[in-house]
Amino acid sequence: MKINRLSQVLLASLLSFTCIRPLNAEPTSKLTVVVNGIRHQKGQICLRIYDSEKGFPLSDRSEVQSGCTRITGKSITKHFYGLKRGTYAIAVVDDQNGNQKLDSDFFGIPKEGFGISNNPKVSIQTGTPKFSKSSFTVTKNTTVNIDLKYSLDP
Repeated sequence: MKINRLSQVLLASLLSFTCIRPLNAEPTSKLTVVVNGIRHQKGQICLRIYDSEKGFPLSDRSEVQSGCTRITGKSITKHFYGLKRGTYAIAVVDDQNGNQKLDSDFFGIPKEGFGISNNPKVSIQTGTPKFSKSSFTVTKNTTVNIDLKYSLDP
């Protein structure tokens, strides 16, 4: 009988904790990313969301969320949930070999398709896009469209 009573008390305590909502919970938003211009029908599209310039756009140093989606057409849509209000930027790779990173040649020129939020110009003159040029603000549910590039801009 004591074990049964103890399990009832534990269950009641556990249920009361799950019903408590934090009073000062920070609101979160859903980010929908639409990637357009996919040339291949194999592989996957990998996305990384960053909240600062550290590591953007090639490493995961300031990555907040990431994920890959199998290619099923000329565009894909990926949803990310639980983003706090803030400034973010996104890097996208048409990952043809499954290594979840952008492959480049000896000179650093991408060998796979890529995209950056705000669709900045990417050329030898401009270099790698900066977080400040690629970032956007999330204060509510937001949709971002990114066009893939398969070569540097002229």
